[in-house]
Amino acid sequence: MRGLRPQAVAARIGEIAPSAARFADQWPTGQDVEVLPLARHALAEIGVRYLFSEDAPALLPFASRLFLAREVLVRPSRWVWPRWVPTPARRFRTRQQVAFTNALRPIVRRRRSSGRLGDDVLGQMLRPSSHYGLLPEEAILDTLPGITVATFETPSRAAGWILLHLARHPQAAGRVAAEAALLPADPAATTSTHLDRLQYTQALVREVLRLHPPSWLLTRRATRQTQLAGYTIDAGSTVLVCPYTAHRDAREHSEPDQFQPERWLDDSGSPAKPGVFLSFGTGPHGCEGAALAMAMLTLLTAQTARRYHLSEPPGPEPSYQVTTLEGLTAVGLRLRATLRT
Repeated sequence: MRGLRPQAVAARIGEIAPSAARFADQWPTGQDVEVLPLARHALAEIGVRYLFSEDAPALLPFASRLFLAREVLVRPSRWVWPRWVPTPARRFRTRQQVAFTNALRPIVRRRRSSGRLGDDVLGQMLRPSSHYGLLPEEAILDTLPGITVATFETPSRAAGWILLHLARHPQAAGRVAAEAALLPADPAATTSTHLDRLQYTQALVREVLRLHPPSWLLTRRATRQTQLAGYTIDAGSTVLVCPYTAHRDAREHSEPDQFQPERWLDDSGSPAKPGVFLSFGTGPHGCEGAALAMAMLTLLTAQTARRYHLSEPPGPEPSYQVTTLEGLTAVGLRLRATLRT
């Protein structure tokens, strides 16, 4: 998708950065705060605004309820129902998807009738492409709900782990803060050049994603018979790939269980090397929103470390929640922020 390509994201860094700064500005200091709801709200604002620009405020409440419907749907249950059974969670999800579509439909029609399509992702989808021509309205309405939730669902899980590591590794957090101090005072003036200079911050984000990939299990379907590690994979077979274990393979990463952002700062730690970094998938079916997610998470990390020292309150550590659909989440994560001097 053109609007999610790295060059498109780079051109709109100045739109992403202000919301990341607001997240840090609005963090209550001197008290223990549940982190994930705050991060999710900030990332939802960034993601929905990136997709829909000036129409984002009208769609953000519907996107939030659609996310909640997905959360309800993937909660563990004693019963596994066939897909055709209309359970309460499935009916709730359907209602929220219809509500989002009904809110988006008049926006699509208004933009097309006025000719002011916009430069955001929706505007890109409304323009005819050389390959597909003009996308039908229903194709756009069917596609965008999933993309909308994806812009902040998985990054929110990642943000929780990143903020936890800032609290547990103050020396690394200080190094991020030093880089972030060079960002413009006005977040809207942030450019892709500023983002590129946050090399250690990006390395820290990548290292947390290596240790705690938000999507811990990927599936791929073999289109033809092939050989893999001495095994025959028949055409049509589903192959499960686990980034969590792959990222802890000592053949690819020295001291794989250790938090070492520095490993990504030299050529040997290049995430482009096949099999080394799978948090966004890999190959032609890798995550299209990887560039947007990295920009969001890097700026959120930088702005938070720039302002605060984070610490864990006394008490039990946050638990891990692992489900096939939901991914790897730090449940019950609470942190305390104190201003940096």
